[in-house]
Amino acid sequence: MSEPASPKSGWKPKVIHELIEYGILAVYLYCFLGVFTWYRRLVLAEYQISYTHYWLSLVEALVLAKVILIGDLLHLGRRFENKPLIVPTVYKALVFALFVAAFGVLEHVVGGWFRHESWAEISTELLTKVKFEILAQSLITFVAFIPFFAFRELERVLGEGHLRMPLFRRREAKSV
Repeated sequence: MSEPASPKSGWKPKVIHELIEYGILAVYLYCFLGVFTWYRRLVLAEYQISYTHYWLSLVEALVLAKVILIGDLLHLGRRFENKPLIVPTVYKALVFALFVAAFGVLEHVVGGWFRHESWAEISTELLTKVKFEILAQSLITFVAFIPFFAFRELERVLGEGHLRMPLFRRREAKSV
């Protein structure tokens, strides 16, 4: 994420700032992915199929939040930051959705290795069953990232805290 507005010495303020950014991102992703988990559960219930993997959206949110922080550390998506805000917003949503898709493929490859599958079995599964899951996850992630990156781009332009403070802090009542 972006550096704190006032440069503070030491590693503690940086760690605290990164943990706060990680927490905000993880909660946002968990809320979004949790809705889709419930959607999946309700659709499957219509066909009398039980679904009990509610914890999966939490794990996925925690991993995706870390993936995004790593991508941000690698300066992914910063190409169009001087353009109108819609351009870097959509560009970052696309770049990070593709980054998440790449990690989804990697996740399935590593999972296949842990199940002692051959490369042929892993690639067959990726090209047949898993490709639709990764495509759907990428589309959902892209849509979820648009408001997230719009908020972040507004924060970047207005200055850190200028958008968050009015949204999440109590305002003083205006006297008439």
